[in-house]
Amino acid sequence: MSKSSKSTALSQPESFEAAAAELENIVTAMEAGQMSLEASLSAYKRGAELLQYCQSKLQGAQQQVRILEADMLKNFKMSEN
Repeated sequence: MSKSSKSTALSQPESFEAAAAELENIVTAMEAGQMSLEASLSAYKRGAELLQYCQSKLQGAQQQVRILEADMLKNFKMSEN
């Protein structure tokens, strides 16, 4: 694996949107079928890392929404009385 591939595989995306865009680019490149086996394996590994990052960010956002909704429902019930 080249030095640039190693640094790419270890770098954290700057945001969910950046990770999703990079993942989309990887999928497009892999679907084109023009990558070598080594490049395909490297791209697959990076895609798995990005997918895990995106899933983690989505789970965090879902948890925040649940907390906000629970607080809003609690406040709504209190204001009914």
